[in-house]
Amino acid sequence: MDVSQAIEALQGALPDSVFALRGTEEYKALNSDTYQSGLNGDINPACIVQPKSKEEVSTFLITIQPFVISGTAAFAIVGGGRQPAPGVSNIADGITLNLSLLKGIVIQDGYVSIAAGERWGPVYEKLSEQGLACAGSRSAKGGIGGLATQGGLSFFSSREGFIADDVLSYEVVLASGAIVNANANENTDLWLALRGGGNNFGVVTGFNMKTFEQGPLYGGSLYYASFSFPGQVEALVKELKKPDASVDTHLMVSLGYTAAFGPDPVGLNQVYHTRGIEKPPVLEPFTSIDSQIPFLNTLRIQTVPEAANEQAGEITMPKRSAYMNTHVKVDLDMLRAGGDIWVSGLGPVKACEGLICSYTLQPYPLSLLEVSAKKGGNSLGLSPSLGPVMSIALLAYWVNASDDEIIIGTFKNILEKIDQEAATRKQAIPFKFMNYSFTFQDPIDSYGAENKKKLQNVSKKYDPEGIFQKGVPGGWKLFP
Repeated sequence: MDVSQAIEALQGALPDSVFALRGTEEYKALNSDTYQSGLNGDINPACIVQPKSKEEVSTFLITIQPFVISGTAAFAIVGGGRQPAPGVSNIADGITLNLSLLKGIVIQDGYVSIAAGERWGPVYEKLSEQGLACAGSRSAKGGIGGLATQGGLSFFSSREGFIADDVLSYEVVLASGAIVNANANENTDLWLALRGGGNNFGVVTGFNMKTFEQGPLYGGSLYYASFSFPGQVEALVKELKKPDASVDTHLMVSLGYTAAFGPDPVGLNQVYHTRGIEKPPVLEPFTSIDSQIPFLNTLRIQTVPEAANEQAGEITMPKRSAYMNTHVKVDLDMLRAGGDIWVSGLGPVKACEGLICSYTLQPYPLSLLEVSAKKGGNSLGLSPSLGPVMSIALLAYWVNASDDEIIIGTFKNILEKIDQEAATRKQAIPFKFMNYSFTFQDPIDSYGAENKKKLQNVSKKYDPEGIFQKGVPGGWKLFP
């Protein structure tokens, strides 16, 4: 694909946008530094374009459209660049539309307007000054768009639902160049489609997120010996199945492996109480563990910005990463079996340089699913009738590109075995969370046939030429 004519046309139409051309230092730095994972940073577009306004995004789309229709250009869209799946937000030999110069955080009455180039850390800092917060990334480094259009989990999900459920309005530039708002009162079908539909409908340049009063949190991380993990899974299942399960907790329970801890996995709990109660009884089963590893306990009262900075990590993670996921019912034996499958499958990758990996349980409590439905719904297809749902995320970080194949293949094989086990036990839930999906997974299809059809209809209505299907090949598409 020779996109030189498209680039020339864009340079003529966008004199104020920033163009980083292949071979320049600006290009090299931008293409490397934007992405969490080298699986995307290794991809080399012909050009990176950084618009400075929604109007420039509109001009970009109007200008590139004939080249997409003729098959001579394609593009990718990137905001924060946190999604590791290769090609989701970068494109080989195409044009990458980088939204990082779209800035602005404006607090309004009951919501905050956030431009697509922001990250959650500055949003939390600004809101915290006024005793407010919003549902957003647990990491200060997270970008806005991926979480707000794919679902997203926050510290407040038990009470607020998915991050996408708290998007009151999207500012969207359509393929035609039209700039529209999508909310409960206008373009409502597009609003609901964007709550989980990803990059299939337009370039989202701004988000109005619901705000709420919020003081400090209590929580953090603690590590413990892996023999305590089965008991932690039991505590997690017990809490989720309580008829009065707390809506003020956020719980993640993991098994992790890195050679720095020795030859065996370790347990990791990341737990929070959003009302800032120190050592609340509801967290006691997850914090009073006899086999805790000394000096690796960060539990404390902290602000939302502090918690997000901690999750972002003071330790630099290896540059290559991959996520994949599946979902099951909240069943003790199944979740323990999944952990056993993960541990037994680690052999081929333990020697890979810098490997840090985990079997991470992230629950969707019944309260999350109920409040999600009450806030107008989304595209995900997760009904409260499912009861509490457990996300199993397999996360991996490593150093060398030469290990890509063995690491991705090993964890794909582990995930397939977990899915087989879930099917055998009749505990499977056929849902894949886009934020944690890899390229071999199909989250859109997992939303169910009816929801997928609705998304396809919205695409045909707002993008009749299929610019975001043919012209944006990365991510998870609506049509074969």
